[in-house]
Order: sequence, then C-alpha cells, then structure tokens
Amino acid sequence: MSQYVTRLGRRSPATTSRLRLPHRRPRRVAMLSVHTSPLHQPGTGDAGGMNVYIVELAQRLADLGIEVEVFTRATTGALPPAVQLAPGVLVRHVDAGPYEGLAKEDLPAQLCAFTHGVMQAWAGHRPGYYDLVHSHYWLSGHVGWLAAQRWGVPLVHAMHTMAKVKNANLAEGDTPEPAARVIGEMQIVAASDRLIANTSEEADELVRHYAADPGKVAVVHPGVNLERFRPADGRAAARARLGLPQDALVPLFAGRIQPLKAPDVLLRAVAVLLDERPELRSRIVVPVVGGPSGSGLAKPEGLQKLAARLGISDVVRFRPPVRQDELADWFRAASVLVMPSYSESFGLVAIEAQAVGTPVLAAAVGGLPVAVRDGHTGFLVEGHDPAAYARVLRDFADDPQLCARMGEAAARHARSFGWDAAASATAGVYTEAMQAHRRRARAHHG
Repeated sequence: MSQYVTRLGRRSPATTSRLRLPHRRPRRVAMLSVHTSPLHQPGTGDAGGMNVYIVELAQRLADLGIEVEVFTRATTGALPPAVQLAPGVLVRHVDAGPYEGLAKEDLPAQLCAFTHGVMQAWAGHRPGYYDLVHSHYWLSGHVGWLAAQRWGVPLVHAMHTMAKVKNANLAEGDTPEPAARVIGEMQIVAASDRLIANTSEEADELVRHYAADPGKVAVVHPGVNLERFRPADGRAAARARLGLPQDALVPLFAGRIQPLKAPDVLLRAVAVLLDERPELRSRIVVPVVGGPSGSGLAKPEGLQKLAARLGISDVVRFRPPVRQDELADWFRAASVLVMPSYSESFGLVAIEAQAVGTPVLAAAVGGLPVAVRDGHTGFLVEGHDPAAYARVLRDFADDPQLCARMGEAAARHARSFGWDAAASATAGVYTEAMQAHRRRARAHHG
C-alpha cells in the first residue's frame, strides 16, 4: 500500500478476488462531529485540529465523488438546519441541549437527543441513503455505533485523542479523563468496522490499550492545505504585516490555551533564556495565538499572570485565535513554532508551520515524531523541562541561519502531507469497510 495507509496484521484470505466483491466506494457518507462544528474558528473553545481535519477531508472526499454530510451539535439558533460548506459537503445542525454554556464534559447526557436528530434527518430519505458512517472522537462514535447498526452500514471511527493515552501523560494539575469515556472508547473500538489512526504509534496504542483487532486499524496521516500554508512572500513581509521587528527571535505558540498544550513551558523557557542571556530581551518577541480551552477555561488569565510572575510580560504578546490565512502569516513570521504538548495524536499545526518554511521545536510525544524530523526540520525534546527548550531557543538566537536552513527542509518535508493523499487513502479504508461489512452480512445470513 502507499506510504499513507499501512496495515497492522495480515489481510484476511477473504479479501481475495475469488469472492468477486465489487470494489465500490460509498456514494454518500454521514460524518459525525458532535462536540465541534467544522464551521467553528479553530483555536477557540473545543475547536482545533479536528475541525480543520474534518473540513479538509470532507472537501477532498467530495472532489473524489463521495458526498459528505457532517452532523454537528447546534450551538446557536441563528444557523439554518443545513449549510452547504462546499460542493458535495453539507453541514447539518442538530438540536441537542442548550445552544450555549454546555461544557464538553456535559455532552454525554445529550447524545440521546443528538442521535434522535440524526435519525430524524435519515427518516426523511429513502432506504440506503447513507452508505457508511464516519465518526470523529468518542462522543460521535457512540452516535455512529447506533446509526450504523440501525442503517445496516459500516462504521469507520477516528479517535483523534484517547482517554487512556491522555491520562498516562497528564500535565501537572490537569484533570484526568473520566472512566465513562474509557468505557465508551472500548465499546466503539469493538463496534467499528475500521479504525483510522493518524500514525503507526496511535495504531499500536489502539491495539495495546483498547484491544483493537490489528486487521481493522488503518494508518492515514492527516494532510495540510498546501495552497494556504506555503512559504509565499517570506518571513520579512509577514513580520511587516504583523508589526513584528525584522531582527527579533520570534518563538511562537499557536493553539488552544490549556495545560495539555503546555504553553507555560514556552514562557518558562523564555524566562530561563533571558536569565542566562539578558541582552536578548531587546530582540525577542513571544506571540501566543489562541484562546482558553478545556481545563484551561478554569483560569483564563492564568498564562498572562504567569508571564507577569516570570517578569517577561514585556516580551509576550497575547493574540486571540485567528483565521487560517492569518495563522499562516504568523507561522511565516515566526523563527520557530514551539509545541511542548503533553499529548498530541498528530499535531497538525506542526505540519502547517513547516509547510510555510518554519521549523518546529516540539515535545517528543504522540504523532509529533512523525510530523517533525528531529535535527532536520526542527528539534524534538524529551520531557517538559523549560531549560531543555531554552537551550534550543538559544541555538536559534546564536545562529541566524539555522531558521532558514531548517525552514527549507521543513517546507520540503511538509509537501508529502497533502490532503489529496489523505482523502484517497481514507476512501480506500471506506471501500475495505464496506467489503468487510458485506462479507459479515453474508456469513450471518448464510
């Protein structure tokens, strides 16, 4: 298979041609994203990489002739029940619970209402309207499990993050994922016809922690929008647009502000660096682009207060989440993107930053060792010791050419992560899921 899809375990002999199964792709897929809408601004609330993933994947699947209908929870009464996101991609808003003020932790209680809304939409169509269900994240997986059974179609599920993995890598003071989520994920893994993992490490974790059948797990690397995230007119022009000094060291944090993403590690690293090298204070700017999310909502001003306590408020610039086009400009303007996360299923922003020609300094966790080629397109750090991050930032400060050298390699590396390849590989997983589902149905009725 291609580099984008690898298989765990051996193929069943049942996939041989003697069965003469039609290699048919689905015509229409019901895609489920309960807790975050593809229409939401990434970097706010619970919106992040998964939003980008669903939008880009759905559009590319539509380009391949697979219609996608995305079901998501309505968070405002102002939106119509259905919105066309792009040709062949429809977003359906399902009423489930109050529009606003509902935390992600409260959503399991609304899954019954959400499922009812999905079933109502389906009831208005002829039998066989949806060929397959693709659910994203465990909340959607529970709805997908029931919908796929009711409709007699296969279920493909993408975890995006896993409770057992997150709980094994908690930031200090962060809240563990509840047992109900762990149990829910175990059920979804058992019920799915196929599981899509972002990396081979995530595939191994599904098998190890959740007893997934290796033959059902497919690895599909997420992609990056290479038209939006490209070097364009370079670092100097981006800095001029954003009002950043041309000669500054600019380590950037971009993402949701919560303990899991560890933006505090970057601030502490900058404090260590300035203690060692006070002369750098006049030529360092640290942009933090993003909004509080998850357990970070408990202390929305926590990062600003930390900057003040560390005595670095004068060099840190807090900016709210921005649209994708402007985010690409922040990436271009940065000397290095810093991702000290405690857990990342893939780390989409790492590829986005590299695609514009900016190296990445990241924690060696989850999918980041796949996203970043250590020593070539950036640096990976074991653990979360601010001093270790400060040492790498010092290297960037002392060698002005390091950023340019690594940036060129980063842009080349990112070009192999196009969304077209990811969509094509996902369509292949759909075809396999449909074949496996038909074989099981025949065996059951045989």
